[in-house]
Amino acid sequence: MSERYGEYDAEDGAGEPTGEAADWYRQGVQLLEAGDPAAAAQLLTKVAQKTPDSAPVLEALARAHFDGGLYEQAVESFAQLAHVSPDDDYAQFGWGLAAAKLGQMDVAVEHLSAAAAMRPEIRHYANALRAARSTLREQTGKKGLADT
Repeated sequence: MSERYGEYDAEDGAGEPTGEAADWYRQGVQLLEAGDPAAAAQLLTKVAQKTPDSAPVLEALARAHFDGGLYEQAVESFAQLAHVSPDDDYAQFGWGLAAAKLGQMDVAVEHLSAAAAMRPEIRHYANALRAARSTLREQTGKKGLADT
């Protein structure tokens, strides 16, 4: 049992953390910022179960999944965030990046395009979109050559 997290064991995710969901959220964000996305994801998953429509919780959970290399879960979390907060450019951006990591370039281009359209002044959105479009063209071109 961890003293800092009460009954919650970040190693195996067993038990319930002590305190309120807001406390769990803060602890999860601290874990994420400290470079422990796996423990953060475990704790933030519990928070998301208690507060499924909380945009800050979903964003932190999606970031934890992405930073932990759990790209399928990151896609799901960013998609849920985009559903809860449709005007959230970062949800679209993260969804696109996670899809790109999975090789789903058509999905990546769709969501990176949305993010870049929402916030054209953010250069890394446009850069990620260009890279995804280039990869998609390359993949499409190779498939076309393989079919002939």
